[in-house]
Amino acid sequence: MLWLTEDARLACAHDSGIVNIKATQKLVRIDGRRVLVHPNPEKRPIKHCPWVAPGQFACLQTLSVREGYSPTIRIDGKKVCLDTVVGLTNGTPQGTFDYTVRRAGQVLVSQR
Repeated sequence: MLWLTEDARLACAHDSGIVNIKATQKLVRIDGRRVLVHPNPEKRPIKHCPWVAPGQFACLQTLSVREGYSPTIRIDGKKVCLDTVVGLTNGTPQGTFDYTVRRAGQVLVSQR
């Protein structure tokens, strides 16, 4: 499982809906890019989700991560984000669409 960096690409289930990631910690970098920690993938805007259906709306924001935080590795007390991050979006019907990692943003550091 790779660690996520600020160059990671997360997307909603509709593939072109891209999560706008923002790294908040400044202590650890991989290849010059900051590592993502809890809660960096959460409550982030999603842009370009194409989902359109009568009476429903596109994925516009990420919700809580269901899984994908390291159970053992922390940076400044916050769990590191792994390439297994998955959570729901606010798209409707509610509780239907996940966001997942498409690219970790690095290939050097992993958790075994």
